[in-house]
Amino acid sequence: MAHPRMRFTAVYEAGDAWLADCSAHPTLVRTAWSAETLAPIPSGKVWLVAETLLLTSMKALNRIREEHRGPVLVDPELDKAWWLVPLDAAEELADVRQVTVHSPGWPLHCPPTGWHLDTRMWMCRPDGSGRLTDPAVLAAAVGPGGYRPRAEATR
Repeated sequence: MAHPRMRFTAVYEAGDAWLADCSAHPTLVRTAWSAETLAPIPSGKVWLVAETLLLTSMKALNRIREEHRGPVLVDPELDKAWWLVPLDAAEELADVRQVTVHSPGWPLHCPPTGWHLDTRMWMCRPDGSGRLTDPAVLAAAVGPGGYRPRAEATR
């Protein structure tokens, strides 16, 4: 009989494949996951990492529609969340004090998309589409007024 985690992970294969391919060494990422350890995936090839406090991210997630959210990894024990954002996001988020954008090469220690490892889990899982969170949307969502899509703002 297949290991329960293996069956569960199969549902998220597209997200796992995309995430592993974001590394220069996808085989090492999958090897880490097979050993049930976090895989360090350096930022800068496909995305950068925008770090916030967990509570800040939870509030922002409630303000951003699902179709505008990219992957978000969380670690409740560390009180941190990491948003995957486009490679040009650092400049746009530079003045948002609640967000720290890590430089290219910074390793994000990731579990596979279908299950948690240690205290890390995907709050918004990579789905294989390559969708990332727009930095303008993230900046607005963590700001005082929160992000309001144009259609809602005019109501």
